[in-house]
Amino acid sequence: MRTPLIRSGAVLVAATALTLPAAPALAAPTPSPGAATVTKAGTSFLTATGIAAGQPVRVGASTGDHLYWSFPARAGQLHEITATVSFPKGRTGASTWTVEVFDGLRRRQACTAGAQTPTATASATSVALGCALRQVRSWAEPWSADPLPGTYYVRLSVVDLPEPDLGLPIDVDLLVSELGDGDAPADDGELKAPLVPNTKAGTVLTGEPSAAPAEDDDEGLLAGWLPDLSSRWIWTTIGGVLAAVAGVVGFALTRRPRRP
Repeated sequence: MRTPLIRSGAVLVAATALTLPAAPALAAPTPSPGAATVTKAGTSFLTATGIAAGQPVRVGASTGDHLYWSFPARAGQLHEITATVSFPKGRTGASTWTVEVFDGLRRRQACTAGAQTPTATASATSVALGCALRQVRSWAEPWSADPLPGTYYVRLSVVDLPEPDLGLPIDVDLLVSELGDGDAPADDGELKAPLVPNTKAGTVLTGEPSAAPAEDDDEGLLAGWLPDLSSRWIWTTIGGVLAAVAGVVGFALTRRPRRP
């Protein structure tokens, strides 16, 4: 077999096919060996179905249902939630799905990776969702949203779809995987540098500062009895006088004259 030649000016270049090594595929989460498959889901936080990491979930539901599951998490663990929603034929339009994770205080946890809110076209037969959580911490400030040990809740729902598709049957496959159980970051430590450097240092005092002299009281004995003659008092007095004059003049103009 001859090698094809490509002429470029006066230079002949042999066109040879380069064989590049294929990129390694990421390992998909797999259920734990011997784990029983969960076949139900809750409809609220209070009725969430409890599952464990590595335990597969496969349930049948209807489009528009809010499905809830719960799983325990310890400090130092990393979790990833993967879900697949299979659709029937005959859908009329595209739909958008979402998977959300909440901690025990019902605080929504951020996802660091994964398709958390994908959109499935009208011709798609399934849609894949995913959410990789942050490492669970053993301690955090009360006002922060850092993941803490406890029970976590997973909610799967549809957020946008055509109204005719509401109520169609779907199949949901879900798996909570534990990516690792490493050491959690230290809660207490020692700073290498101050958080806010003092860039404007003050002067050093060599002696005791002298006290400021007290102000002289020039108002006399009547200071506590007489009001402060500010503009408010002046305008109030003028307003009162004008009101009295207006009352006398009005009375004089409207009273009936006495008969002799």
